[in-house]
Amino acid sequence: MRKVIFAINATTDGFYGHEGMVADDDLHQYFTNILKNADQILYGRTTYQLMVPFWPDVARDPSMSVVSNEFSQVFTSLEKILFSHTVKQVEDPNTRLAKKSLADEVNDLKQKPGKDICIGSLSLASQLSQAQLIDEYRFVNHPVIAGSGPRLFDTISLKKTLPLVFLGSESFPSGSIALHYKKAEIK
Repeated sequence: MRKVIFAINATTDGFYGHEGMVADDDLHQYFTNILKNADQILYGRTTYQLMVPFWPDVARDPSMSVVSNEFSQVFTSLEKILFSHTVKQVEDPNTRLAKKSLADEVNDLKQKPGKDICIGSLSLASQLSQAQLIDEYRFVNHPVIAGSGPRLFDTISLKKTLPLVFLGSESFPSGSIALHYKKAEIK
């Protein structure tokens, strides 16, 4: 069965905005490698509008580093599934609006053949964590204290603790550390 993966940048104090984080080639390569193993990325409106049309524009006119340009190509090639109550149509040819509930969409995708399914939104990750539908978590902790910003589970509380199993870590020259976990099997 396909895996659902949530990968995100975080500050050392647990915020998930982009203030003060280093988006260098090492970081872009890390996320490119994750996306190369995926077929879809699920988004809420806010994060989707930060990513599209920015990365598709870079893919059309490669104006960044070789690694960032590769990220743009991989990102643009993936199907994006947008969950939004306010967006009624999308212009990006690789984006579709979700017609089902988040849980139903993810359960259906997991049953189909293909690569991993990535989550690119805090709100969706919170909901999917609560429903225990995320298989792996990848947190890239940056050496910065933001003091404020969006957090995972800002709008949703977990009904019970979700134990994770540590799979590994990777350190970057910037001082960022990627932590990789999978959902523990509940017995």
